[in-house]
Amino acid sequence: MPILQRAHDALRLRTSPGIFFASAAVAILFVVVTIAFTGAVDEIFSTASTWIMTNLGWFYILGVTTFLLFLVGIALTRYGRVRLGGDDERPEHSNITWFSMLFAAGIGTILMFWAVAEPISHFANPPMQDVEPRSVEAAQEAMGFALYHFGLHTWTIFALPGLCFGYFIYKRHLPPRVSSIFAPILGVRIYGPIGHAIDVLAILGTVFGVATSVGLGTLQINAGLAQLFDLEESGFIQIGLIAIVTVMAGVSVALGLDKGIKRLSNLNIGMAVGLLVFVLVTGPSLFLLKGMIESVGIYAEALPRLAFWNDTFASSGWQNTWTVFYWAWTITWSPFVGIFIARISRGRTIREFVGGVLGLPVLFSVIWFSIFGMGSFDIELNGEGGLVERVVGDGDIPGALFEFLGHFPFTGFVSFIAIVLVVIFFVTSVDSTAMVLDMMASGHEEKAPIHQRLFWAILMGLVASTMLVATGKDGLDALQQLITVVGLPFFVMGFVMMYSLVRGIREDLGERPEPVTRQWPQVHTAEALAAAEELPAPEVVVVTHAIPDVGSGNTDDVDHDNEDHDSGEQDDEDRAESGAEDPSETR
Repeated sequence: MPILQRAHDALRLRTSPGIFFASAAVAILFVVVTIAFTGAVDEIFSTASTWIMTNLGWFYILGVTTFLLFLVGIALTRYGRVRLGGDDERPEHSNITWFSMLFAAGIGTILMFWAVAEPISHFANPPMQDVEPRSVEAAQEAMGFALYHFGLHTWTIFALPGLCFGYFIYKRHLPPRVSSIFAPILGVRIYGPIGHAIDVLAILGTVFGVATSVGLGTLQINAGLAQLFDLEESGFIQIGLIAIVTVMAGVSVALGLDKGIKRLSNLNIGMAVGLLVFVLVTGPSLFLLKGMIESVGIYAEALPRLAFWNDTFASSGWQNTWTVFYWAWTITWSPFVGIFIARISRGRTIREFVGGVLGLPVLFSVIWFSIFGMGSFDIELNGEGGLVERVVGDGDIPGALFEFLGHFPFTGFVSFIAIVLVVIFFVTSVDSTAMVLDMMASGHEEKAPIHQRLFWAILMGLVASTMLVATGKDGLDALQQLITVVGLPFFVMGFVMMYSLVRGIREDLGERPEPVTRQWPQVHTAEALAAAEELPAPEVVVVTHAIPDVGSGNTDDVDHDNEDHDSGEQDDEDRAESGAEDPSETR
């Protein structure tokens, strides 16, 4: 539209005007409407989300498990050797750096928030209601559910779109947008209204999903400062914290991937490992080591059952408020994590990608929850207790980690380090999201104007602060209800993604040739059969075809006819030198 184009030029942007302005306008409009009509917005989305969780909760449970089985399956097939990029490309980042950025941009802030709170919550209120609360059995069940929520299934939600992005962006060289994943189905329509609608929805879901994480992180930082310095837990303080983190994220975004995000991620993972080792060494070390090994067994035993558990008989509603909400929330910001993972995974094979994304971060999550979860159970079963009262009794989930650290030496110093760690996790999430949102809106990975990338960081901070502070708890609840509703079409798209990826790979690999077999004569005697067995095996000639990108919209100037002609001439020359038969006579 001419008006949007003029505004685009006046602001000196380098992006897609339609997608950029539509996404920004809807996000800002939602904030304004929510502030003005908090009750009405909450009622609308509460009704919709309640219906979805009650009637379609099974679909979320089945969906994520299906995605997991699909990823494992495709990695084990011949497709697993396909490289995300050119056939001769190799990974840009080392395994350690790759893992650091995977973890920091994924669920680092969420692990910090729930490491103590979730195991203790399930310990006090067993989800299946089949064991005695605060018992050893309750602790085992709590650990199984915590690892289920933050293990393979969560990273599956990130890995599926990440794999699709990696293939279609770096193999077919399509724009870094969600619509590109559907190129085998939509063809050139990914550049039209349908594709733009998909991209706007993906951007909005990412903004709201990450804004919720920002809100939770702010509450945890405020709780830690309140415990250390008696700082008031108020809206004014929380706005200030969001502003500080947004500024830090903006600086990191301006520095770029290598100088900003990469360095922060490496620092972050180092500090996280340091905190983990501190708890292990200064806590009940033997109990934690034994518990960590046992947690692996608990997870392995519980996973097949929980992957399909739907709370059918008890129908307590517990799963709707925990598992279903987790999956719906996570999938709304999976486009951001997916594109980011694809960006740092370029050059790896599908098998390496699936093994790395489902292996390294999940292994760390298992260790993390084992140490903090088992440490929490030890405090309740063998120590002074107090965690259940604060987390469940007082409902102070943000303060759970700091209550836990209060049972360890050097409480003040370690709690301060934990706050810094949360802040850095917070910053890496916001800066990597801003970078990816700009890529999704512009449709390319070229370096964009700094103010354009900063806009997305500021927008997420604005959404988080207004929803958290201006409207209080009701506003945050409204955002959570919205996420549950927005997550539904993303789940539907997940099934389409699987089909589109397989179809795209098959098109690019081409069809397998007909199998060549020995032609046996008709035999009726033992002598004839023995003579037939001595016939030579047929010569197999493998012919490869250059398959162009189907439906990709790729406009690279490639003379495929000349390539086929040249390769045909070369094949003829090779056959002439080797004395092979004419290709038309060879089956």
